[in-house]
Parts: sequence; structure tokens; C-alpha cells
Amino acid sequence: MLLLLLMGGLFAQAMAQPLVAEADGDSTGTTDWRARHRPGRAALYSAILPGAGQVYNRKYWKVPIVLGGLGVSYWFIRENNREFQRYKTAYLDVVNGREDEFHGAYGADQLRSVADTYQRWRDLSYVAIGLVYALNIIDATVDGYFVRFDVSDDLSLNAAPALDLAAQGAAGISVSLSFNRAPRPLPLHP
Repeated sequence: MLLLLLMGGLFAQAMAQPLVAEADGDSTGTTDWRARHRPGRAALYSAILPGAGQVYNRKYWKVPIVLGGLGVSYWFIRENNREFQRYKTAYLDVVNGREDEFHGAYGADQLRSVADTYQRWRDLSYVAIGLVYALNIIDATVDGYFVRFDVSDDLSLNAAPALDLAAQGAAGISVSLSFNRAPRPLPLHP
């Protein structure tokens, strides 16, 4: 409980940034959240509390995906471990000559095989929860860097035959990409 309160306090303190961004001692006076954004913070927040980096990046729709992935992975760990313990206990009962929950319907080899399968699935579920956790941090970091990526409102892509190559008897195509307005620069902070 104390850990959750500490993490919440750190998160609230980090989110309460000043409205004036400073770069190299120069006050820019900007209130644009993108100018104050730090990708490292997004990674740190996601490492401390999965999904918090996505909130920091203002990608709220990703939070249920992160939490759902962690929740499903945890459910598989719990269920596979429960079944593994069940079949392991039955196997040990059969080997030691006691009555098992299946009342002797399965042999020791069958019970051990099923127990090994559930153990393998449980271990893979641990790998899955680790991957979801790592992808959560990677996603928050990459999204943190793309916050300042500005794409023009009107992008044009034109494809046409390459006449200089066609004149020489070769097939070719020319592709050009143009922006109709210059992207606005955003200040970068280390």
C-alpha cells in the first residue's frame, strides 16, 4: 500500500510541470505540452506502473490494451499453475500408492505427461507477461519520441512514368512526395 502511495505521489509530482518550458536557461514561454514532453519519463512511468507512460503520452486508448495483456497473461499463469499442481499431486498420489482425485483412471505416466504440459504452459505464460511488460515500456518510449513528429495536413504522393528511362527503352516509374505547408518546428529538449 505504501509503495502504491509513493508511486502515485511521484507520478503526480512529475505530471505537475511548470507551464513555462526552459531550454538551456532560455525561457520560451510555451504552453504546448509537446514542447515539455520527455520520452524518458514515459519509459520510466511505464516501468513503474504499466500504462502510465501511455497516459503521459496522451495515448489513453492504449491503456486497456496494456492492462488487458497483463491481465490475460496473469490469468493464464494462475490457471496453468492450478492445473499443474492438481496433476502433480495426482501423480505423486499414484506413485506413492494413495488414492488420487481421478480414482485410478489414469496411470502415472499419463498424469506426469499432463503435469509437464501444464508446467510448460505456465512457464510460457511467465514469458508472455514479461514480453507484454517490456512492450509496454518500448511502446511508451517510441511514442514519446513521436510526440514531436509533425506531419503536414496535406501530403501528396504522385506516381508517373519516368520519361527519361522510357526514352531509353527501359521501364521506370517516378515517385515524388510533397508537402503543401512547411511543418512547424518544435523545440527539442534533451
